[in-house]
Amino acid sequence: MGAPYRGRFAPSPTGPLHAGSLLAALASWLDARAHGGQWLVRIEDVDTPRCIAGGGEFILHQLASVGLVPDEPPAWQSTRHSLYRQALDNLIASGDAYPCACSRKDIVQALARIGAGKARNGELVYPGTCRHGLQGREGRAWRLRLSDEGLRTWHDRRLGVQQQDLAREVGDFVLLRADGLWAYQLAVVVDDADQGITHIVRGEDLADNTVRQIALQTALGLPALRYLHTPLVLGPNGEKLSKQNGAAALDLSEPDTTLASAAATLGLSSVSGTMAHCLAAWTAEWRNRYGL
Repeated sequence: MGAPYRGRFAPSPTGPLHAGSLLAALASWLDARAHGGQWLVRIEDVDTPRCIAGGGEFILHQLASVGLVPDEPPAWQSTRHSLYRQALDNLIASGDAYPCACSRKDIVQALARIGAGKARNGELVYPGTCRHGLQGREGRAWRLRLSDEGLRTWHDRRLGVQQQDLAREVGDFVLLRADGLWAYQLAVVVDDADQGITHIVRGEDLADNTVRQIALQTALGLPALRYLHTPLVLGPNGEKLSKQNGAAALDLSEPDTTLASAAATLGLSSVSGTMAHCLAAWTAEWRNRYGL
């Protein structure tokens, strides 16, 4: 038997939850309950310049107002820097991380010289300029040294088999940023392992991060996880609803209606009754769809 189910919802406190983030929270909560597991909340406040004072506390209030309460006290990334430092030190010691002196402008110019443009999603593919040394320059960041494995395959419980050629489509990615802040990819992998997370349920827009996180898990000798990426809530312009494009905060004046809307977007049945009754009914329906 595998480890007992432990899932999590990990919002960034850059603003209040909106309809899209509630959908991810509800899906992760239902998956944990459907598997008889635990559900945790982690406030991902490692990118401090983007975080709003009191944002994490307000998100926890929003979740509680719709009946989603974590089974353990919430974790805060801003208190976990020593864990990230130890992970990076381990990667440096094993030769899996190296310093990088390149600015974004340097990377753009290097790609132009070899006739390469941007990868999918607009990301710059790092061309490996500093892989073999800084050539007298000062290191600004740390990157993960990828092996050239070609296509990496993983399975999503909703989307099925997924593939990505990490070396060609992303390149050696950042672990510690030039501004001294920890990169999302390193922090989330270290946190998931430290908290014993076994299952990740999150929005489909984050599926593209999965291969990077699997590569980090492998390099750090951490357990593999199971993944399920949920449908996205789209705004009137057809783009993903997000804080960046002005998504409205959840309407907490009618929490039952707000929660039912998220359930409907997940394709769950319309249920009447108390919030607890609705959550129990949706958990049973989720178990039939994505259960053991």
